Amino acid sequence: MKTRIISALVALPILIIFLVLGGLPMKIALTAVAMIGLYELYKALCGYIKPVHFIGFGAGLIYLLFVEMIIKSASLFCIFITLFMLAILFYVVLTHESGNTMDGIVTFFGFFYVCFLMSHIYLTRQYTHGNLLVWLIFLSACGCDVGAYFTGMVFGKHKLIPQLSPKKTVEGAIGGVVVAVSLCVIYGVVLELNNGLEGVDTVLLCFITGFVGSIFSQIGDLAASAIKRYTGIKDFGKIMPGHGGVLDRFDSILFAAPVVYYSMFYLITVI
Repeated sequence: MKTRIISALVALPILIIFLVLGGLPMKIALTAVAMIGLYELYKALCGYIKPVHFIGFGAGLIYLLFVEMIIKSASLFCIFITLFMLAILFYVVLTHESGNTMDGIVTFFGFFYVCFLMSHIYLTRQYTHGNLLVWLIFLSACGCDVGAYFTGMVFGKHKLIPQLSPKKTVEGAIGGVVVAVSLCVIYGVVLELNNGLEGVDTVLLCFITGFVGSIFSQIGDLAASAIKRYTGIKDFGKIMPGHGGVLDRFDSILFAAPVVYYSMFYLITVI
């Protein structure tokens, strides 16, 4: 526990600095984190399946470095995905004697699971009011993690999905949502008291993103547990002492980020 707390105290200021800076510094930092996460995933899945690392890393780098351009144009996004898929299929054809189709499928999946989902942190930060709303990703995901842990420890009796995560309980899951929503609503009230966001019901937006984000963050946690159980590993890596690898720390955030981004994207002009 002591190691875990020290690691968090070191990582938290770094995270805050890049979120505050936004722009190119955040993009570079997020790209580096995503590449480490993608490596961890490919390494975990290596065995009979052999992800095509250089194609996955190449696609991830191109996408993350030019994410605004690619996301803003539906046709450009389709072209990017098509070329990515064709590159994988071409490689599968060339290596048909030593590889198999699953190599390509896992390569494709890894890009979306790590790079695409993680890019929504940056997209949220760069969107309208993103400098204020990007914190909802971490309030909903991390708030849910902490709330679920302590609620489950005190009140937990009914196992949630013991086959994937033996320690998680239904009571903990509910407590995590309550804590996450409370934190997000409090944050929304603080923003509202400081003149809020022009044309936006800040508290309602924070409530919606906190509620939905906390639910999806738990799904993200369980999804990572399913991958680890399938591959027979305890942690994806050891880059953060006490926390494991990038994916061990970002598993819930990966699912919360798109929820906050799309909630903000569609609701900010409505409420």
